[in-house]
Amino acid sequence: MSEPGIRPDGATIADEDDGIRLDRWFKRYRPGTPHALLARWARLGQLTLDGKKADVSDRIAAGQKLVMPTPPVEAEARPARKGRPLTDADVALAESMLIHRDASAIVLNKLPGLATQGGTKTEQHVDGLLDALKFDGPTRPKLVHRLDKDTSGALLVARTPRAAAYFAKSFSNRSAKKTYWAIIVGVPDIQQGEIALPLAKQPGSGGEKMHVHDSGLASKTRYRVIERAGNSAAWVELQPLTGRTHQLRVHMAAIGHPIVGDGKYGGKGAFLTGTISRKMHLHSRRLRIDHPDGGAIDISAEVPEHFAASLDALGFDLLLGEVGIDPAEKGPPPKSALKAQAKAHSKQIRKARRGERRGRTAESKPTDFVGKPKPKAKAKPGKSGKPAPGKPAGKKPSAKKHPARAPKAS
Repeated sequence: MSEPGIRPDGATIADEDDGIRLDRWFKRYRPGTPHALLARWARLGQLTLDGKKADVSDRIAAGQKLVMPTPPVEAEARPARKGRPLTDADVALAESMLIHRDASAIVLNKLPGLATQGGTKTEQHVDGLLDALKFDGPTRPKLVHRLDKDTSGALLVARTPRAAAYFAKSFSNRSAKKTYWAIIVGVPDIQQGEIALPLAKQPGSGGEKMHVHDSGLASKTRYRVIERAGNSAAWVELQPLTGRTHQLRVHMAAIGHPIVGDGKYGGKGAFLTGTISRKMHLHSRRLRIDHPDGGAIDISAEVPEHFAASLDALGFDLLLGEVGIDPAEKGPPPKSALKAQAKAHSKQIRKARRGERRGRTAESKPTDFVGKPKPKAKAKPGKSGKPAPGKPAGKKPSAKKHPARAPKAS
């Protein structure tokens, strides 16, 4: 079916576009074509790949023949708006966040307070800085996932369309592993566990806020208490097993332990007194994801200045964060992890035995296991100073025979 003024056009999908969605191809090579027009072409069967009807959401492959209509010039939409030119300060900011770079990927340590993408009244954001990170790549780098504006840490950026499609698939099928650090208000009763609470958009918030609701999407988060500061705060490791908006923040607030600095979900109770910063204490610490060229990316991002200051002020030991809640991986664990495990174990023993020596009396017995005194043996007849029933007083019980013992060396 054709329309007046529409003539056929075609293209061959290039290697660098392998795996991307068809609508992304149009944004890249036909930026003036509105999405509504693409949807109409697909609905009328005017978009084909290798002669078969295609949809705007279809993934395309290198070498495929794309046939599409070409609208008359007057029907084309205005060209895509260009971003503002980057300043020297923008370039320096982008390069300062770079912690990993290879032919297919870039990893940034995103600063807290910097949005991932633009929006209303948001002039500076990571997406707007990516032109500064093109280096010798064939195309402009592309975001493949996001972090909240006030969340810091590891953020993956693809350098090629092929890598972008590969990484996007890894995030959608949950094969990518993300580990976060957070400081929370209070201490959970259970030191390690899983939070499974469905999340939905909160009515009246314009989609800007989530809440726990039975009709929401299934959401799961694993957590582990790394260390506690009395009963006032805890340093925790979080792993999102699903990828819902604000998932970690909502889940921690829902169990009564909001992330420090998260007034959106924790209200006034999300802030600690004293010198602890009022900024959000949520950090994307580690990212592990398979690489499109083989192997994997496994990288950790250092905590920002305010987070590090809070860890120090609360007396937390950074080394303890090296012990994770993941199942053991192949090969021996790193020495730093073994050292942290030993230190954590020793610390638990010291806490369990705290005050033990102070409370001992002259007759108390040593402990043979942590936290509980060794049970006292029942007194045998004749050893307590009182005669056993049925036996005359003063008669000693017969001595038990023992094997001969070697004399002690002098």
